[in-house]
Parts: sequence; C-alpha cells; structure tokens
Amino acid sequence: MSRNQTDDTPDFAPLNLSEAIAFVKDRKNMGKTVVFTNGCFDILHAGHVRYLNEAKKLGDVLIIGLNSDASVKRLKGTQRPIHSEIDRAFVLLGLKAVDAVTIFEDDTPLALIQKLLPDVLVKGGDWDLEKIVGRDIVEKHGGRVQTISFLEGRSTTGTIEKILKTTKS
Repeated sequence: MSRNQTDDTPDFAPLNLSEAIAFVKDRKNMGKTVVFTNGCFDILHAGHVRYLNEAKKLGDVLIIGLNSDASVKRLKGTQRPIHSEIDRAFVLLGLKAVDAVTIFEDDTPLALIQKLLPDVLVKGGDWDLEKIVGRDIVEKHGGRVQTISFLEGRSTTGTIEKILKTTKS
C-alpha cells in the first residue's frame, strides 16, 4: 500500500519513484483509472481539499506529485516551504481522497508524468489546458487532461500574507 510506515512519520509516508511507478502500474493492471495532480501544498486549506476531492472523482485512484523542499524554494522563494516535504506528504496522505504521494525534485512534474503515465492529469482552473505540463504525453497515451476551478479567496500565499499582517498589528 502507499501509506508505508517510517521512523519519521509513524502513519503515512510518500512513495519513492520506483514505488510510485509500481503503484500506478498495479492499479492500472486492476483496471482502475489513475488520476494525477501535483503541487506544493504548503499550508493546506479548504481550497486544496475541495480541489483534491474533485480530482479524485475523475477516477479511482489519486496520486499526487509533491514538489520537494528545494523545488518549492526555487518556485516560491527562500522563505518557503513553511512545512517540510515529509510533513506536507503526511498531511496529504491523511486526506480520504489521496491514495499516494511521491516527491519530485524538478520544478515541473514533466519527468514524473512521463514515468507514471496517468489516465487523467488534473490542474487548477488558472491553467490554460494548452500550457499544462505533461498534457501532450498524457493525451498521446490515451489519457485526458482536465482543470478544476479554485475556491475564490483560498491560497497559501494569501494565508501567509494574512498571518504576517495580523502579527504586525
């Protein structure tokens, strides 16, 4: 199962790349539809949970490609992430909708998508379908790409800004 026990996280742990590939292959062999999404998921909020619940409805199994700490720093700045990759994975794996998490080091999930070949690739509604990384690969292998709208006013950056504003008052 994807929720392996380790010393750092007593209940849930992310899959390494070879485990993630085997996980996806195994589920596909069982005839299950594998949904993939990716992100930083730094401070989990209602928008994330809604998004992941909607993503799960698009198939049988939801696997998340989680940006590593180094990747988040490159994408979001040196003050991020707030939570470590292991803690972020642990929280995601605690959600009912999430079946597996794997951490990737690159700034985009392209190499991961090429290896996993999910049936459904999902991104937030702020992405133009034509610009979604991995879209061409997924579609070439018979999969589909879909966007899911965001809950307005919910973002990790907004949460951090609100905290900083509150502490300055």
